[in-house]
Amino acid sequence: MGLTSQGRADATSSVDSARPGPPPIEERPAATPGWNVVVTLLEATAPQARRVLRRWGWLQRTSYFHVLVMAVADPDQFLCEFGEAVAKTPGILNFIAHVFAAQRTFDFASVEEFETKAREFALAWAPLLAGKRFHVRLHRRGLKGVLSTPKEERVLDEALLDALSAAETPGHIGFDDADFIIHIETIDRRAGMALWSRDDLCRYPFLSRSR
Repeated sequence: MGLTSQGRADATSSVDSARPGPPPIEERPAATPGWNVVVTLLEATAPQARRVLRRWGWLQRTSYFHVLVMAVADPDQFLCEFGEAVAKTPGILNFIAHVFAAQRTFDFASVEEFETKAREFALAWAPLLAGKRFHVRLHRRGLKGVLSTPKEERVLDEALLDALSAAETPGHIGFDDADFIIHIETIDRRAGMALWSRDDLCRYPFLSRSR
């Protein structure tokens, strides 16, 4: 005997409800502080990324295409352990294009607050830049027309050059084979910063992969 239209609908609904879907991205617990890791996917591969990354902390989708954020207990340890995972299973980079682990994070309500806090953290790294070639790289998501990437990079580059000159340990802006890069990622009104050496970028290729 054939199924009625209602019977077919009920059967389809039953099959669909039994069919497993992709694992959900974990929601951030209310007591957990904001993100300190940004993950960029090559395509819509959130389930695969979750399976790899969930051992280190929660993951959360953002409103930006193929971008997830995480909170990990120790960003430096996470970076080391994720690097070991990639060395053991290089195929991870077939769906995770870029990983940024912030050494400093802050929230900001205005461009002035962003510049003040970013300058404070950048200048704390100035002694490491003495006599070195470096540059600041900002990757902004959100606040289009409010936060200018070229302007903020230039402001921080100049602040560092002035501080190094005042300390009589001048540094130089360099983009090809720089000794250090100060990397800043912003998502709306939260920012993360990290200082990468040339050795870091060689050891962890996912730090500088195309985003």
